[in-house]
Amino acid sequence: MDAFRWMAVVWSAVLGSTSMAGDWYVGPEGHAQNEGTRQAPWDIASALDGREEIRPGDTVFLLAGTYRRRPNELFEVRLAGSADEPIHVRPVQDHRVRIDGGLSVQSPSAHVWIRDLEIFVSEPVPDHPISPGSHPPDLNRPWGGLHMHGGQHCKYINLVIHHCNQGISCWKGEIDPEIYGCVIYGNGWLGEDRGHGHCVYTQNDEGVKVISNCIMTCRYDGTYTLHAYGSSQAYVNNYLVTENICYERGPFLIGGGRPSHGIRVHRNYLYGINMRIGYSAPHNEDCEILDNVIVSGRLEITRYRDVVKGGNLVLSQDDDRPAGVTTVLLPNQYDPNRAHVAVYNWGRSAFADVKVDGFLRDGEKAVGYDPKALCDGPAWQAVCERGGLRVPVTDEFAVFVVIKYGSG
Repeated sequence: MDAFRWMAVVWSAVLGSTSMAGDWYVGPEGHAQNEGTRQAPWDIASALDGREEIRPGDTVFLLAGTYRRRPNELFEVRLAGSADEPIHVRPVQDHRVRIDGGLSVQSPSAHVWIRDLEIFVSEPVPDHPISPGSHPPDLNRPWGGLHMHGGQHCKYINLVIHHCNQGISCWKGEIDPEIYGCVIYGNGWLGEDRGHGHCVYTQNDEGVKVISNCIMTCRYDGTYTLHAYGSSQAYVNNYLVTENICYERGPFLIGGGRPSHGIRVHRNYLYGINMRIGYSAPHNEDCEILDNVIVSGRLEITRYRDVVKGGNLVLSQDDDRPAGVTTVLLPNQYDPNRAHVAVYNWGRSAFADVKVDGFLRDGEKAVGYDPKALCDGPAWQAVCERGGLRVPVTDEFAVFVVIKYGSG
């Protein structure tokens, strides 16, 4: 069973003990005129855009298969839950759901939890550089990805977003979202000027945008893992960015041409890329940059009046390394059987011992997946012994999605 199906199984078990709320079903061949049952499912477009009778507390279950939008269009989300009764959108147990295209979250969406979906674009990226600029006329493929324009208090959990023109766009009109546990890789295209298409491109003013526990890596130079950026007319304020793993390529940026405030960047793990807080604004107000690990990269904090900084480990490409191995375990707060693991293999050993106290007990088994190959089977399997997992590594850095699945 691949990683997508493990995620669906766990969340179905969690929801199985919940309330009297309604359960509705959507299928790749469904129709708006159907009853929304498993035997007669709705189509995804009518279910997500609010045409059906979906109420706070309901769950929209997506049946297995690929849901494909018309070219250059996105499935629009216009669902409204409440703080006490959010609407859940997720796969049926043990079903793999693929969105070939993307989602666009619009007002009046509120308190919607979208999780455990795969979002991609099947049309191939051109195999040669195309016209320069962010919207080239010869990029003849759907945009894809997840685009947030008007939701309030929504959660986007454990999504896998790959081979879109851009992974996530999260704009000023999206209020208080949480982007959590997402795996974002392989997006963008190569132009004659540079690479285009970021993992996350975002701006914000009102409320706080939370980006946490994600794994992000870029396909092309010139693109960013986190691109919280805007011109002198845009806002880049009020972010909590924590416990993300960013690696290989794609700088990590929060800053723009207008002064920023309310920036908190805690416990992120970077390898081979730079972290830049602040850009071209004449000044910025306040930031907290705490307990981040940046290896083979730099940390730059630019023109901030109030900086709280501490506990950061920053090693350039040429700096001496510590001895041994440093491992990081990041359990998933929405899935008790899932964690992300980063390995800093300073001595380039063949194996690393990953401490998993609180996540696995001795005798429990786990599998580790390459984040860029979640459908290709596990990269390793291991049994927890003496509070740890012994996992194979080859380079100075490795990252895995780890799923536990029972006792040895």
